[in-house]
Amino acid sequence: MTVTASGPLPAAPYDVAIVGAGVVGCAIARRLAHHPSLRVALVEAQDDVGQGTSKANTAILHTGFDAVPGSLEARLVREGARELAAYAAESGIPVERVGALLVAWDEEQLAALPRLAEKAGRNEYHDTRLLGPDDLYAREPHLGPGALGALHVPGESIICPWTTTLAYATQAVRGGVDLHLDSPVTQACHRDGVYRLTTPRGPLRARRLVNAAGLHADTLDRQLGHDDFTVTPRRGQLIVHDKFARDLVRHILLPVPTALGKGVLVTPTVHGNVLLGPTAEDLDDKRATHSTAEGLARLREQGRRILPALLEEEVTAVYAGLRAATEHEDYRITAHPGQGRVTVGGIRSTGLTASLAIAAHVTGLLAGTGLDLGPRRPPEPVRMPNLGEAFPRPHQRPDLVAADPEYGTLVCHCERVSRGEIRDALASTIPPRSLDGLRRRTRARSGRCQGFYCGAAVRALFEEAQGRAEAQG
Repeated sequence: MTVTASGPLPAAPYDVAIVGAGVVGCAIARRLAHHPSLRVALVEAQDDVGQGTSKANTAILHTGFDAVPGSLEARLVREGARELAAYAAESGIPVERVGALLVAWDEEQLAALPRLAEKAGRNEYHDTRLLGPDDLYAREPHLGPGALGALHVPGESIICPWTTTLAYATQAVRGGVDLHLDSPVTQACHRDGVYRLTTPRGPLRARRLVNAAGLHADTLDRQLGHDDFTVTPRRGQLIVHDKFARDLVRHILLPVPTALGKGVLVTPTVHGNVLLGPTAEDLDDKRATHSTAEGLARLREQGRRILPALLEEEVTAVYAGLRAATEHEDYRITAHPGQGRVTVGGIRSTGLTASLAIAAHVTGLLAGTGLDLGPRRPPEPVRMPNLGEAFPRPHQRPDLVAADPEYGTLVCHCERVSRGEIRDALASTIPPRSLDGLRRRTRARSGRCQGFYCGAAVRALFEEAQGRAEAQG
């Protein structure tokens, strides 16, 4: 198992290099690990997997009911939702099938609901149901006044996006994929049948290339002679409310969608919080992941109409993510057979749901470029720590605590994270290289105190593990 974050990159050419270790890049790496004769590199600019759009989204497992019928996105979301639901159950990734309500607040929106139900049918989703105001308020008694009706989509679910990406990457690395972190690709060229990727750690060479670079996929494509799309970073700011707010909402509350996206929603999370957001701000800066007072004020104003009581609840955190919007309605997944390359661009908010189906589709396109996949042997299943609030945590399992008392010693009391869980994360296949990475793997420092009480203890455990790793070389 190879995970590197420093030193020169291997000199021998890989069969396939994947640029970008977001949820889609990691899913593709996992899929290629089904073919152990291939030498595969997963190359990531930052110090961990899932550091871009994959870590800052609304964490919804979509049905694809409102995708553009007949589009590639519609098909891959539909297939990916089924695959990911099964994979999550096998791998310990928390999922809750809470369902969604598209709430109509005026006559125009109410008139759009039957058309959305018909669109869902064209996307092979037939379980939607129109609700009148009485039924709607019986389901969501804390909803703001004035709602005229809703479309119920029972299959919409919530999921942990961090664990999903990490599960894919873990399975890929255990299956033989080399993961190279802290390796931003600054230049790329294709000569004599080999790609040469320039990074601060030196060059990396590969015979086939998958461009899964997210916000930077258009830049990499242009370096290689193609100008098929332009990525416009679309910032989505979100507000995370405390777990005391969880009883206010039973479903994902969606607005009737617009051309800019699904709009501002209120959704529970598998971690027990309630999210309000996102905004949809088209920007020029692909690094603008900061929140703004204006954006948060707009969210609160819209949240006041959707769920007025939510504004009385404590805010645990705010964050912002950038989605890779393009000028096209569909995904931009394109094979360049003459160059042995597949570009995976324009993967918006549905990328988490579609990730496994995208990976299968891309693998097929790579084979179409002449890549000999070799024999197929699925990698060993993984079992991830389940961070879901609706599932038993280690400290709640007497058998586990009896066998290892470290699971009964809480370090982070807000999120009920034990020393045993932190120890396991620090010794995992892809260990965290920062306190934020440890937070994503365990929830430590994610609660209402944001590390005020546990921060020193968590940092001490992290630095102790870092010291051991350095001593071992």
